[in-house]
Amino acid sequence: PLATCSLALVAPAEKGLEFPRYDGKDRVLDINDRNYRKAMNKYSMLCLLYHEPIPDSKELQKKHQMTEMVLELVAQVLEEKDIGFGMVDAKKDAKVAKKLGLDEVDSVYVFKEDRVIEFDGLLSANTMTEFLLDLLEDPVEVLDNALELKAFNRMDEEIRLVGFFKNQESEHFEAFKEAAEQFQPYIKFFATFEKTVAKQLTLKMNEVDFYEPFMEEPVTIPEKPHSEEELVAFITKHRRPTLRKLRAEDMFETWEDDIEGIHIVAFAEEEDPDGFEFLEILKEVARDNTHLPDLSIVWIDPDDFSLLIPYWEKTFKVDLFRPQIGVVNVTDADSVWMAMDDEEDLPTAQELEDWIEDVLSGKVNTEDDDEEDDDDDDDDDDDDDDDDDEDDDDDDDDDDDDDDDSDEDEDDDDDDDDDDDDE
Repeated sequence: PLATCSLALVAPAEKGLEFPRYDGKDRVLDINDRNYRKAMNKYSMLCLLYHEPIPDSKELQKKHQMTEMVLELVAQVLEEKDIGFGMVDAKKDAKVAKKLGLDEVDSVYVFKEDRVIEFDGLLSANTMTEFLLDLLEDPVEVLDNALELKAFNRMDEEIRLVGFFKNQESEHFEAFKEAAEQFQPYIKFFATFEKTVAKQLTLKMNEVDFYEPFMEEPVTIPEKPHSEEELVAFITKHRRPTLRKLRAEDMFETWEDDIEGIHIVAFAEEEDPDGFEFLEILKEVARDNTHLPDLSIVWIDPDDFSLLIPYWEKTFKVDLFRPQIGVVNVTDADSVWMAMDDEEDLPTAQELEDWIEDVLSGKVNTEDDDEEDDDDDDDDDDDDDDDDDEDDDDDDDDDDDDDDDSDEDEDDDDDDDDDDDDE
């Protein structure tokens, strides 16, 4: 699925900082049964948007044109990179779509050699360009020295694998590289052939370590050396981290990777003091409970998705200028959020852990919120019934008081008004 498209800035700028503008030249192909083979043979990578038939509605046509403009701008920027771009109409080009294995409408597929990679991120020119450039890189990055190792250690937000091998001709390195191709560019693979670097990583020959995001220590994949199939199986099994960050390049894949229809979602701005503190507490809780298979927390930094902040605040009814954690139903976006009574103090790690335990046990869930809403509606109905009954009683009292003098009638009316006020 695709999100709202966004193009690069076109504001005037000094030379050297000028953002690209669409130059009006069409580079995106209309892929059909006659030209798809030629396009696949011509480019080292072919990027295809599989889309619904162009609608009659002018509003939807405009949206389609905006999507095409994103592809055109990316094609223009990467023109020298030997990447082809095309669009496949789900109705008009159904035969081609079937031959190529395109099955999810409004998705982007990248064909690279014998692989098909689905782009599951935000369809913006920046995000897509970065994604494709990552795909052009070698699937394994080599660590040769202490500086490169230092950079590797700072990448704690991402899943990483690193292995120590004899050399680039090693059959075990070749298996590692082939496994890396299966997950590129979503998971980063590193290798070293240097004993000094391997020693700092505490790696033995042909050993591979798996780094889960935000965890202090890696997991060594057992029973070295590993075949490609064994590596792929291990990564697939351990791919869902205990705590992960929502990223533009794979945000839809992350959101679709729910557990029984829900996500535990934490909002925290890393650059904000409270957000940073809350994130550190989250990491502590994740590290202490990483053994729980059903615990998966999605961290969203609102600064990364500023256009979505108003939508999220309206949908979830939370203030994203403060750290928040809640349970979100992926089907209807219904949610329940942890109560933080004291705005000055964030919850402790223990309080957060207790709340998460209630979520995992089912004590806190989005269905309870629905039941409370139903109860509120029932209460409103009961109140209406009570009002009707009381009105009937008042009418009876008025009939009984016909013989009273006018002063008494006025007193009764005043009493009725007071009763109404009380109600």
